[in-house]
Amino acid sequence: MLVTFLGTAASEGYPNAFCACGNCREARSLGGSSLRKRSSALIDGELLIDLGPDLMAAAQIHATPLDRIRYCLQTHHHEDHLDPAHFLSRSAYCGVTTAPVLEFYASSPSLARIAAALQRHAPDGALTGPEAEQKLNVRIRQVASGQTFEVGPYRVTSIAATHAPEAMLFLIEREGRRLFYATDTGPLAEDAWRMLAAASGPIHAVALDHTFGDGERSTGHLNADQFIEQVTRMRAMGLLAGDARVYAHHLAHHSNPSHPALTRRATARGYDVAYDGLSVLV
Repeated sequence: MLVTFLGTAASEGYPNAFCACGNCREARSLGGSSLRKRSSALIDGELLIDLGPDLMAAAQIHATPLDRIRYCLQTHHHEDHLDPAHFLSRSAYCGVTTAPVLEFYASSPSLARIAAALQRHAPDGALTGPEAEQKLNVRIRQVASGQTFEVGPYRVTSIAATHAPEAMLFLIEREGRRLFYATDTGPLAEDAWRMLAAASGPIHAVALDHTFGDGERSTGHLNADQFIEQVTRMRAMGLLAGDARVYAHHLAHHSNPSHPALTRRATARGYDVAYDGLSVLV
């Protein structure tokens, strides 16, 4: 699987446009990999993780058109991960007539938020009826944590995040290769560890929440020490392949330094730092 990070920041982006803290000033000065859009990822050019608010900018900046997207896995309904207007942007409403039908996998809260935003385009607020699906060029697949399901050539297991209600993490497998996409989340619950342990085969890459970096320990996100603790447990349980790569993801400006400084710290502790536009072969 070819995984491209389209955005790697927490909810307000990095730098925060309204902020003059040292981290934001340094990121603006450095540019490049220190500039981060809200989090989203693309697999093999056809599977999107999160229909986020910065997708248009990401596609333009990274020369990564999204016209081949066939599937989308939605982690949760928060605004920095879900922008319902994209359903219109890829439909005939905005003059798009060649995009494939999008199979959209999401929880009940995410679907409720989309229905509320698209009331006049989805009759009676229903996203699953044939009229709405045809108009929006989408097929809705409601899922919840604890399920394993087929998404085209991918086998996906949804695992409960320690974050918002019904937020999900995704273990994604294709042809024996596995990615664990784990943002947003705090320390994993025991049920999540049991699900990971029950999965067949090792994980080859992990994209893990690093929101609070140098900040305080959290329950709904991870700081750097909690990040290390989660990875250490994965290794102790034998969940990771010997050559597995672990990437810090979902980075907040108030708790993480610029990309070069954070990379130096991460390298010393045995992990990598994702950045916008990074492509990784899993």
